[in-house]
Amino acid sequence: MIVAVKRNKKSYLLKILLLLLVIGASAAYYVHLEKKHQEELKKEQEVKQALKLEDERKEKREKKEREKKELESMLLAEIEKTVELIGQENIRNIKIIEEKVIIVCEPSTNLDALIIRYGAMAFIKKTLNEIVIAVDLNFLLKSRLNAK
Repeated sequence: MIVAVKRNKKSYLLKILLLLLVIGASAAYYVHLEKKHQEELKKEQEVKQALKLEDERKEKREKKEREKKELESMLLAEIEKTVELIGQENIRNIKIIEEKVIIVCEPSTNLDALIIRYGAMAFIKKTLNEIVIAVDLNFLLKSRLNAK
């Protein structure tokens, strides 16, 4: 007895098509994952740049704050020297108005040391009840910065 096995060409072609379909699906999935990875890298870079900009802004703010504190301490030191020159017991009031330091003193205060230190930059007004001295803050800052 002879048995003849008939092969179907369609099944062979179907296997090749399925293999190509699996390879194509794998390639499409790989491309999809690659795009997703690229997007994640872009997002990470954007976040890093945003953090870097925020750090730079924070450093600038801190630097400005340090400069403000330094200027404030310089002004306070200069005002303390002025108070020492006049004598603390003779001072009634000290105010900072606009860009001037206003010092109100007793009418019998000796101002020679203050006049020598500031000269024409200190505006002095004498009345019967008090002496008002006004010194420009810009002048104080410039003199302190030049001294350094």
